[in-house]
Amino acid sequence: MNTRKVVFLFFSTMFLGAMGGAIVGTVLYDPLFAEGGFWNFIFGFIWLLGVGAAVSAVAQMGYFAYLLLNRLALSLFKTKRLWNRVQLFLIAFVFFDLFYFRYLAYAAEDETIWGYLITPTLLLIFAAIVAYFKQRETHRGAFIPAFFFLYVITTIEWVPALIVPEVNDSNWIWIYLAPLLVANTYQLMMHHRLQRK
Repeated sequence: MNTRKVVFLFFSTMFLGAMGGAIVGTVLYDPLFAEGGFWNFIFGFIWLLGVGAAVSAVAQMGYFAYLLLNRLALSLFKTKRLWNRVQLFLIAFVFFDLFYFRYLAYAAEDETIWGYLITPTLLLIFAAIVAYFKQRETHRGAFIPAFFFLYVITTIEWVPALIVPEVNDSNWIWIYLAPLLVANTYQLMMHHRLQRK
């Protein structure tokens, strides 16, 4: 990786994350576009682009933080197998936290825990699918790090939206998640391609 490739990755990730957030926001956030006509729609879309770009910048910080963490952990745990086991444990731990603590914090009396399992499970499936494609394009050992990054790091980046009750019960939770998923998936799948060029 040289400076030109890093700059390309930065701006292309920000653009795609911004577009992902703006498109999902346009679909989900009806009150923003319900009144005011054409210019209200344009300014609202530009505002959502800004929100998506800011969230994708967080995703990029998370990606480079994970690259550093991965190198430090490999030197700390001495073997890749042990670090992979730790990552699998953390994936299971975050999966449990993502549904159980949200259930404790936000569930109404008539809600069951099963409704809070849907989002973590779908995110887990998505992370596993992307990690599989990452492994196919690189090597067998890439599956667990890619899976860990897409599930655990994305969830950590998503926490600011999850801990605010007003956001947690609204469409904003998806407007925050969309640019994170787009940016993290793109970075993960683009990194090895840029290194090969």
